[in-house]
Amino acid sequence: MSDKEIVLASNNAGKVKEINALLASHELTVIPQQDFNVEDAIENGLSFIENAIIKARHAARKTSLPSIADDSGLEVGALNGQPGIYSARYAGAGASDETNLQKLINEIKNVSETKRYARFVCVMVYVRHANDPVPIISQGFWEGEIIDEPRGENGFGYDPIFFLPDRGCTSAELESNVKNKLSHRGQALRGLVSEIIKLL
Repeated sequence: MSDKEIVLASNNAGKVKEINALLASHELTVIPQQDFNVEDAIENGLSFIENAIIKARHAARKTSLPSIADDSGLEVGALNGQPGIYSARYAGAGASDETNLQKLINEIKNVSETKRYARFVCVMVYVRHANDPVPIISQGFWEGEIIDEPRGENGFGYDPIFFLPDRGCTSAELESNVKNKLSHRGQALRGLVSEIIKLL
């Protein structure tokens, strides 16, 4: 194995492409954990940070490579921060994006439009090895509001109901290159990459 390889504790092709684009000029390559037949970690943490660290350590332990992991979700103020770390399974284990989205629309329908503040949160973690005592942690936040009529085709998850007042559109209505610059994941990723480069 090359010492320039990092395993990504995700099988999301979009994430692999995005991270590799940022790391390309530093001769680092990110490889998804599925290429090493690594199964998903059990996410039993109580915060985005805990879950990201769990996933990063799991991938590093299984591959003996440095690892990057992220955990992200949507927090709605009027719902006491729900769905939060349970965003991907808000409507139950194995729930689809559509089912989760419809559950949130139902939960928010009776909330005044002036009280629908929400933010996307992303935490990204880098560990040099499975027992790394000082993981690099980077966080990104993207603020907006929840609407109850989905709009746009370019996103996934809660993007069609995450409205950006300053842009006058939902996250799902943005071009992908614009979304990557603005999003919680883009912010967290750029912060993480800059810290990895310093470390190396």
